[in-house]
Amino acid sequence: MEYCLFTEPQQGATYDDQLAFAQAGERLGFDGFFRSDHYLHMGDGDPLPGPTDAWTTLAGLARETSRIRLGTLVSSVTYRQPGILAIQVAQVDAMSGGRVELGLGTGWFEREHRAYGIPFPAKRFDLLEEQLAIVAGLWGTPAEESFSFAGNHYELTDAPPLPRPVQERIPLIVGGAGPRRTPELAARFATEFNIGFRPEHEIAERFAGVRAACERIGRDPDTLKLSVALPTLAAASRPELDRRAASIDRTVDQLRGDTNIVGSRDEIVAKVERIAALGADRLYLQLMDLQDVDQVEYLGQDVLPHLPR
Repeated sequence: MEYCLFTEPQQGATYDDQLAFAQAGERLGFDGFFRSDHYLHMGDGDPLPGPTDAWTTLAGLARETSRIRLGTLVSSVTYRQPGILAIQVAQVDAMSGGRVELGLGTGWFEREHRAYGIPFPAKRFDLLEEQLAIVAGLWGTPAEESFSFAGNHYELTDAPPLPRPVQERIPLIVGGAGPRRTPELAARFATEFNIGFRPEHEIAERFAGVRAACERIGRDPDTLKLSVALPTLAAASRPELDRRAASIDRTVDQLRGDTNIVGSRDEIVAKVERIAALGADRLYLQLMDLQDVDQVEYLGQDVLPHLPR
């Protein structure tokens, strides 16, 4: 089982805030630092300091960390042309010494697109399918050859597959709760399937669905990593848990339930053991207060050593 930190910096985080999380996570033994790829603050509250670009941020973190894996959960196909995205990610992979992963999805936040003038087509799964094919195709083409692609949305002609990623295969993460097309695309293109923000019975259903999709195309389901992303609130005592909940304008009772990870070490261990029993290979702990590095310290020092590996 792998354990990654996951943040949503559009909710209010500078580059330095993200750097502090990533470096703390690396020092404490977490396997990865992943961030959302959004440009607009969601909900109420102070939107300052404003957005940071995901791949610009990850390029910086690539040079200021040495071990921890770095990636998006997930980038939207509406933001970047796939050829440019392939170049960006391959460059950051080289800058990190081969530690980058790309999560790619259809995008969903229409108001964000309107705010920044980004087209938001009603049908986006075909865009995702073509972008996955292009990115994987460019990275998989030998350096001395060229890559061409003719689809309904994108056309590439004799593209040089450069720069070369350091990794033989940059991990591709596909996720979502869709019952049909999402698992089909994950089975065809992904190295990892992710389900986020769902109770345990739904996680089990989605895992079963994507494994069945692998079997339908003759892929060994065990070659697909399964992962879960869950909002996390952790503290050693109830008063500290209450304080952390208040810092994100919530209460502990609002956050408890059959989805989120909430509580002290023993509660967290019990929850994670159930997630592992469902077949998860990786867990993303979504921390919602991006200035609370002490929560990372607590998780790394007091909780992580007791979690199943």
